[in-house]
Amino acid sequence: MSDRKPPSCLRQVLALGCTQTLAWASSTYLPAILAQPIARDLDISRSTVFGAFSVSLVVMALAGPAVGRTIDRNGGRSMLASSNLVLAAGLVLLGLASNVALLFAAWCVLGLGMAMGLYDAAFATLVRLHAHAAREPITGITLIAGFASTVGWPLTAYVAEHFGWRASAFVWAAMHLCVALPLNLSCIPSFSLSTQRPDGAAPNTQPAPDTSSDPQCMRRHERRAFLLLALFAAFTSFVTSAMAAHLPGLLLAAGASGVTALTASTLLGPAQVAARVLEFMAARRYRFHPLLSARIATALHPIGGLAVGIFGGLPLAASGFALLHGAGNGMITIAKGTLPLAVFGPGGYGFRQGLLNALARGMQAIAPFVFGLVLDVYGVRLAIGVSAGLSLLALSALLALHKESDDSLSGKTAIVY
Repeated sequence: MSDRKPPSCLRQVLALGCTQTLAWASSTYLPAILAQPIARDLDISRSTVFGAFSVSLVVMALAGPAVGRTIDRNGGRSMLASSNLVLAAGLVLLGLASNVALLFAAWCVLGLGMAMGLYDAAFATLVRLHAHAAREPITGITLIAGFASTVGWPLTAYVAEHFGWRASAFVWAAMHLCVALPLNLSCIPSFSLSTQRPDGAAPNTQPAPDTSSDPQCMRRHERRAFLLLALFAAFTSFVTSAMAAHLPGLLLAAGASGVTALTASTLLGPAQVAARVLEFMAARRYRFHPLLSARIATALHPIGGLAVGIFGGLPLAASGFALLHGAGNGMITIAKGTLPLAVFGPGGYGFRQGLLNALARGMQAIAPFVFGLVLDVYGVRLAIGVSAGLSLLALSALLALHKESDDSLSGKTAIVY
């Protein structure tokens, strides 16, 4: 298969990179900044606000398979454009929320929009457009969207500080309608408009078959691979969510000063992007299987945790932990998109991704509470042991999964164990 891509591939990557940045900044990254002012304004606890956010992750998990199946059948242009409307509606409802019921309703709407418009939907759209050649575009959009917190947190904080938290929600809603929606409609082709497949074949105007994505129809080795990938996604999602909520507090509990903990935590984003750039360059040059980079990425968090466990909150150990975790997490994001493509092929990719990530969303939802409880009650060493242990379980799942044979790269799903 040729590695040539349609002339519009770069345009698609830039557009999806921008819309993904906006989508993540206006959904997943909102509670970190707005939880306190929302709680104060509605006279509720911060935990209630985060509880509403956790409900959105459950909604996202439940809606994921149906969203993926729709993209498999019809492509992602309409789904991504619709996500901007749904996310905008959820943000407006959030900005109007005057009680707990409306707060939870807003996050339920946002959860549906997240299922329709975050990475899983974008990855499925790229696979539907480029089939096996989607690995590089997937990496490309994660490079851009890796700056979502860098862009989103300061902007949300600035608007909330000067105009109120409700204004922040309204501003993000307007950006979905005025920026993201036009980008998705103008830069993501529908299949009737496609003129060339990545392999030079005729346009792919027929829906990709998705019967193979139903676990009941999979052969034994396919079910085994599906289970291993689901465990990998679930364990790493817990670690990612726990660190996103507790990294500064974890380093403080390990003995780091406030300045050291904050400085180390700011290294997380740059480490993610740097690791993705290196992975992208290495993959283009050496053409290695994504399973290799996934295994390396999953091993980095336990190595960093070992350093903190031994040396505590010393500046070098704290910074090293943040860098290693950030680098690993950056590559894991790519692996969650590229591994199912490499193992199972492009057919039914979207639906399969929705199923694979259902358990992961649940783990993501409970991680901040569970990890925080362990950290508060049992201390930093056991908390690090939990996150490192789950990472090692994820690594074990990857070690049990072997790369597919050359037949799968030619369109046949054949996995060698």
